[in-house]
Amino acid sequence: MVKCPKELKIELSDDLLSGELPAKCCPQCQGAWIRPEAYAEWQDQHNIDRDAEPTVAVLPSQLDTDFQPTSLDNRAALCPDCRHYLVRGRIQLAKVIFFVERCPNCYGYWCDRGEWDVLQQLQLDQHLDYIFSDNWQAQVRERDFTRREQQATLDKLGADIANKVFELAELLEAHPDGDFGVAYLMRRFGEASVSLSGNAIAHDD
Repeated sequence: MVKCPKELKIELSDDLLSGELPAKCCPQCQGAWIRPEAYAEWQDQHNIDRDAEPTVAVLPSQLDTDFQPTSLDNRAALCPDCRHYLVRGRIQLAKVIFFVERCPNCYGYWCDRGEWDVLQQLQLDQHLDYIFSDNWQAQVRERDFTRREQQATLDKLGADIANKVFELAELLEAHPDGDFGVAYLMRRFGEASVSLSGNAIAHDD
């Protein structure tokens, strides 16, 4: 008898996620326990490379969804099979944060209500292990920073100039001697900054 890790008195029952992935689901909280062997077999059936390097297909903060995590998402839980404490993998959407959980011993996964659907939209359903990868999490942070930086540039410069800046950045990045262009811009704007500072001092005097 396998009990729900969140609703401890409720027995999990056999079900299918997306109509094909075997899972043990809770009839009360609607969470789902995905056993590692079932998940590996499902990946093989879909010709998924289980050793693929983590990549961000859809940036979580850019996902348009009304998903709201269940109140059980923050509840500590034990693996339904081997009773180890589940560890949590963080996913930050535009407005909310939720956690997918994994057993550090048997590598089964627990998804609270609604999380599997969001994982499909993020294209993470085929690689749940990415969520627990430092590499994937670092990529998410880097892309989030770039997105915020670009938005700030758009806000300050306007779309016309900002898009030219983005285009120039890509051209310099792709050019084998692009660092010369970067150095020129730094020197040009460094001189402009010094000139402005000098004028300000002269004006104060």
